[in-house]
Amino acid sequence: MEINLKNIGFDLDFHPSSQLVAAGLITGNLFIYRYAEDSEPQRVLKVRAHSESCRAVRFINEGRVIVTGSPDCSILATDIETGSPVARLENSHENAVNRLVNLTETTIASGGDEGCIKVWDTRQQSCCNSFQVHEEYITDMAFEPDSMKLIGTSGDGTLSVNNLRSNKVQTQSEFSEDEPLSVVIMKNGRKVICGTESGTMLLYSWGFFKDCSDRFTALTPNPVNVLLKLDEERVIAGTENGLISLVGILPNRVIQPIAEHSEYPVERLAFSHDRKFLGSISHDSILKMWDIDSLLQDSGNNAEGKSSADSDDDDMDMDTDSVPPKSSKGTKRKNNARAQGLDTTSDFFADL
Repeated sequence: MEINLKNIGFDLDFHPSSQLVAAGLITGNLFIYRYAEDSEPQRVLKVRAHSESCRAVRFINEGRVIVTGSPDCSILATDIETGSPVARLENSHENAVNRLVNLTETTIASGGDEGCIKVWDTRQQSCCNSFQVHEEYITDMAFEPDSMKLIGTSGDGTLSVNNLRSNKVQTQSEFSEDEPLSVVIMKNGRKVICGTESGTMLLYSWGFFKDCSDRFTALTPNPVNVLLKLDEERVIAGTENGLISLVGILPNRVIQPIAEHSEYPVERLAFSHDRKFLGSISHDSILKMWDIDSLLQDSGNNAEGKSSADSDDDDMDMDTDSVPPKSSKGTKRKNNARAQGLDTTSDFFADL
């Protein structure tokens, strides 16, 4: 199933309980489509959300509201039934809003190009946590709900672990020349996998984040723009060359291409609420929805790939690392948006 967006898409998200999918476009528009297995998707909402590109999209409040982020430094909350703005924060970050992720039922996190991670409480209608740990833009985030830890990766070449209970940065990795672009948590919270600019996948053991414990090189030299966790041992990777691959990380190191976007960079991946579809969005201006059962059935066992020495130690102290000094900056892949005015975070969710 394909949806022609007619412009480059940067992010997508599926509704948590209905057959709706949202896309954020380079034009600043937000589109929402209703889909079904046996019919063409129908656009049910179009919103001119931002003056610059719509870089991040997430459904919140059980799907009643959708939140978007942009290089114009704003975060917008929109009612999906009416398309009306619920609230807008004009200066949520000093620079472009690059990522949004859902945390709990009442909190989301945003990552900005200035390197700051912020946590927003929709119930208290305010910014409840702020982590100014990185020196470059936030490339991705992943949440570990049991320990209430938020992993952040950045264009400065580091990974951070941020404690939402204490509102403190627990640890930060050493600087890596290989810029991390994407991150997922695997093995029931015991492993963290980063996709990088070189295509190498870095494996970290929880509690030992100073340096990676292993590397998986089968996707090189194509940057791994996005990782989506399939289960505790496999991820789906979207790369710069347009391929979508099923990657077995733990314990077997295997890779199998399962879909593609005609050599255009894959920006984001997401599952539908019932996990029947895998959604992908790319620079080819097409939002594709793949039948997951068919993809996995066709993947087979013909795999390839290699890794360096494995150190899969599962029994470990979950809080071993401490915060190292600030690292040197890595290579920045995206332009910062210009900072615009003062931060007025306290009243963003006043109308939610």
